[in-house]
Amino acid sequence: MDFLFSEFFGIQIWQFIMLFGAGFASGFIDAICGGGGMITLPAIMAVGAPPHVALATNKLQAVFGSSTASFIFYKKGYFRIKDIITGIVFTFFGAIGGTSAVLFLDSDFLKLLIPFLLVGIIIYTIFSPNLGENARPAKMPKNAFYVIFGFLLGFYDGFFGPGTGSLWTFALVGVLGLAMKFAVAQTKAFNFVSNIVSLTVFIIGGEIWWFVGLFMAISQMIGGYFGSFFVIKRDVKYIRAIFLVMVAITTIKLIYDFFK
Repeated sequence: MDFLFSEFFGIQIWQFIMLFGAGFASGFIDAICGGGGMITLPAIMAVGAPPHVALATNKLQAVFGSSTASFIFYKKGYFRIKDIITGIVFTFFGAIGGTSAVLFLDSDFLKLLIPFLLVGIIIYTIFSPNLGENARPAKMPKNAFYVIFGFLLGFYDGFFGPGTGSLWTFALVGVLGLAMKFAVAQTKAFNFVSNIVSLTVFIIGGEIWWFVGLFMAISQMIGGYFGSFFVIKRDVKYIRAIFLVMVAITTIKLIYDFFK
């Protein structure tokens, strides 16, 4: 209850405007390539939320952005639920496993490993200029892909999280052979699933700034709406450029956080 009162009496109008802008920018970027949490999480902490409360509140508002983008991509025919149901199921169970593992495992290994994976993605994408422009033959059976990557990336998102969207998009393009736009669309669906699992855990923990989270959810949905249509209407080269920039920023932040 103390958290609730601090929201109304401790945050000024200009801070709500800043939070609204951060939510919009995050929703827009997330719909394209992920990484929006690097915008919203610092913004929530900047208005006085303790780290654990900021994480919980960030997950609350992010669910609305990912659900909006997922719904638009679904309605526009960029994926069908029946085609990705295996990935959804294993992402769900992976996220549960990852969220549970937080209580027992040290994340330092992933903090060191993930930047190297992201650097590899950057290098591979730069030297594959046509990557994602058109669909290519899959390098493994679809159901096997969704089982393996659904569980692994769901686990990672529940356990640690940064860069999950980039890893999903790259895996869908590089391994399953999807065109970039279809990969981005599926990524949002899987992100939504793992976000719901994490949010449920945070709700049980009871430390969410509900008013802030739901307020930012409005701008997240608006940003997700415009971001998803950006993906649908723009040429792949623009999506690739934003993808590379966000992967690079994520990599730099993870390295900085590890060594600071």
